[in-house]
Amino acid sequence: MGRLHQLSRTQLVGRRLPEVFAFFSDASNLDALTPPFLHFRILTPMPIELRAGAQLDYRLSLFGVPVRWRTRITDWQPQERFVDEQEFGPYELWRHPHEFEARGGSTLMRDVVDYSEPLGPIGTVAHVLFVRRSLDRIFDFRRDAILRLLDRSRTEQTAEDEETQHAHVER
Repeated sequence: MGRLHQLSRTQLVGRRLPEVFAFFSDASNLDALTPPFLHFRILTPMPIELRAGAQLDYRLSLFGVPVRWRTRITDWQPQERFVDEQEFGPYELWRHPHEFEARGGSTLMRDVVDYSEPLGPIGTVAHVLFVRRSLDRIFDFRRDAILRLLDRSRTEQTAEDEETQHAHVER
């Protein structure tokens, strides 16, 4: 397997946990959370009941190259977390736990993505040259979309609460 990388993001959303989890439980919202430059399209017929074992097929464009991607929900714990893992697609490994925690009238969301590129040394070079930056752009877009779509109390939060943390870790 190629070198394992990790993208980690934390975001406080000014809505209660049941509302936030319901939003993420609706696969039709994925389009609103995905930047237009990916030309993202869900191929699995809607509605999709997200649960352990649910399979989602997508089509997108990475650097102008059309790509098909299939993920499966491998862990489903309503109001707490779910995990999607790539079955086939552009990565050698893609495992994305989404975690949700009530914080008063808000919800703390954590995303941790463990991933590695295929093609050994070529994948390592691709990571350095563009994959890491592309993932940062994708998750920055996602953060902003979540704030726009879900966070009705953003103006009431303290500067500390508004802070969005993110990190890349290489293993």
